Amino acid sequence: MTASDPTGTVADLLCALTREEKLGLVRGTSDPEGAATGYVAGVERLGVPPFRLVDGPLGVRAGGREATAFPASLALAAAFDPDLAREAGAALGREAKARGQDAVLAPGANVVRVPACGRNFEYYSEDPALAGRLAAAVIEGLQSEDVVATVKHYVANNQETDRCRVSAEVDERTLRELYLRPFRAAVEAGAGSVMAAYNRVNGTYVTEHRHLLRDVLKGEWGFDGYVVSDWFATESTVDAANAGLDLEMPGVPAAGEDDAAGGASSEFDPEAGGDFAGGIPDITRGGLFGAPLGEAIDAGEVPEDRLDDMVARILGQMERVGRLDGDRDGGAIDTPEHRALAEGIAARGTVLLENDGVLPLSDAASVAAIGPNVRDATLGGGGSSETTPFDATSPAEGIRARADGAVTVARGVPPIEERSLFDALPFGDEGGGDEAGSDGEADGWDDEAAGDPHPDLDEAVAAARGADVAVVFVRDTATEGMDRDDLRLPGEQNDLVRAVAAANDRTAVVVNSSGPVELPWRDDVAAILEAWYPGQADGRAIASILYGDRDPSGRLPITFAAEDDYPATEPARYPGVDGRARYEEGLLVGYRHFDVAAVEPVYPFGHGLSYADFAYGDGVVVDGSAVGVDVENVGDRPGREVVQAYVRPPSVDGVERPVRELAGFAAISLAPGERRRVALDLDERAFGRYDPDAGWTIDSGSYDVEIGRSIEDVRTEVTIER
Repeated sequence: MTASDPTGTVADLLCALTREEKLGLVRGTSDPEGAATGYVAGVERLGVPPFRLVDGPLGVRAGGREATAFPASLALAAAFDPDLAREAGAALGREAKARGQDAVLAPGANVVRVPACGRNFEYYSEDPALAGRLAAAVIEGLQSEDVVATVKHYVANNQETDRCRVSAEVDERTLRELYLRPFRAAVEAGAGSVMAAYNRVNGTYVTEHRHLLRDVLKGEWGFDGYVVSDWFATESTVDAANAGLDLEMPGVPAAGEDDAAGGASSEFDPEAGGDFAGGIPDITRGGLFGAPLGEAIDAGEVPEDRLDDMVARILGQMERVGRLDGDRDGGAIDTPEHRALAEGIAARGTVLLENDGVLPLSDAASVAAIGPNVRDATLGGGGSSETTPFDATSPAEGIRARADGAVTVARGVPPIEERSLFDALPFGDEGGGDEAGSDGEADGWDDEAAGDPHPDLDEAVAAARGADVAVVFVRDTATEGMDRDDLRLPGEQNDLVRAVAAANDRTAVVVNSSGPVELPWRDDVAAILEAWYPGQADGRAIASILYGDRDPSGRLPITFAAEDDYPATEPARYPGVDGRARYEEGLLVGYRHFDVAAVEPVYPFGHGLSYADFAYGDGVVVDGSAVGVDVENVGDRPGREVVQAYVRPPSVDGVERPVRELAGFAAISLAPGERRRVALDLDERAFGRYDPDAGWTIDSGSYDVEIGRSIEDVRTEVTIER
């Protein structure tokens, strides 16, 4: 069945539905249970049930009810493991079903362009191939549980600053090769829904963008699901409907239908949001696809069959996941398997950036666990992905539970306050709730009883000096709706790390961040672990890495560099001038930029150390789309290696291309002394380029394929002729 040619149940329903009933199916309304993020009322007369959409991707955020708080998407991406991503998607689907939800607003597939973007933790990578493979895997997992996946935010939504009006000024080739590629992968994986973003692209709001919605998404790619607006992102009735938007969300003002009590005032001003101004939509608007759409059809401004197409697309997805067959049971939430999965993702995504022999820790070592938030689990960033777990484990708890030696705990400096989009909205967080372990007592700690009523730097230094090893936990804070001010760690954390490192030359630092951060003390410490936002299993996962129970096998899905060394730093490029952010760097985003820049990054794309040691044999060409290499664990510990392949294209007169592009990757676990062949399937589009006249083009010539541990640690090369 396609949306334009429905058959069976959907076709019968289209014939039976009245005009008013159809209009009710293409706009959201208030959820009587208060659990869904978005709610379509259904048609009781014809047995069409309500359809509920719920926030993701870090966990199910259903009206403040508890759910498994999974690690941030960036942590999942650092594992370079589509199979793990598929498991994560399936678990998210089961939890959505357990909460009575039918569609999950995940995954986020935006390419990381701005290193300080407040929502990078919800995305996968600066590389479209990695982002696309992981988004596709999450979608396959979600939809295997009969839940609709909603890939977002289509497209070029690469900053939170001014996100509701900024225009991404980007050429067609850059759109195709970078920003659209993960979304195409999502569609090819069968995504049932695509969310249209707030921003404009080349002057036109995405919700009204005919070229992107009708020509590319539904035309070229054959997408037969429904396009849903981001919340309050619908700007018009006629232009949006004709452009290809199918479902308006939430469909009513935040006040609810007819300005129901408890909602936002009709005088709400998005510009009064302080730091969030420009990142908050007008929540008093809604109902553009209700009666106004019917009036537009009567006036001949929107074709009648366009409404049928909108309804068919929505009903088609409801039918595909079994919603038209009656009420569904099933699903599972907070199961032992989900808790173990959350811990496994957090551990596997942890990246060992530096290690001067201090890690792994010996069981008997005395440890000083230090940091402003050491007694808090770092669940995630602020906004629609906030998840309330049943339970969470802080780093202090995790280390104390694992250690045989003495453990002392000190904060050292004041805690880092979290930011949330909900702080700027008049109705607050309708789906949030207090985070477990966030007040120093919920995780079993009492500051007064622990002798740490107030953070004191001298006490932290003394604790470090008296321990065999000091482990300092630092973090940033990020949220939907606004970008980070810069890449510096907030508060007094840099001073804390320097002071502790001066007192103990066996100091390891664990970084919980939403993306790249500057580490000015990195030469002063013995080890650095990047642990992202690890979710509810924070303490258990990091303890398993610190003590060597698991190999730190994560790899950087984004480049770490000094803030001024990234390409999108001039005001015209970011945050934009006069409402326009010019993507003048073109294809040179992330490692593509650093390949041609005059400066070296701090840590390159794909970087990550291990407790094991691996040797590579010579690469071999399997065929024109795959290569192989033998990898041996020559260390004395078991380990997991992530093998990466980068393609260097031939030179073509008059054509500029990146120096190289990620084309494939695969992970392998090896025991000491074990040697195995690793096969890497290569992404066809890494060989190609987009020609505005000819479409995707592969130039004839020799393509060098570099195989290694990161983009800078190449171990062997092969050549493929195309």
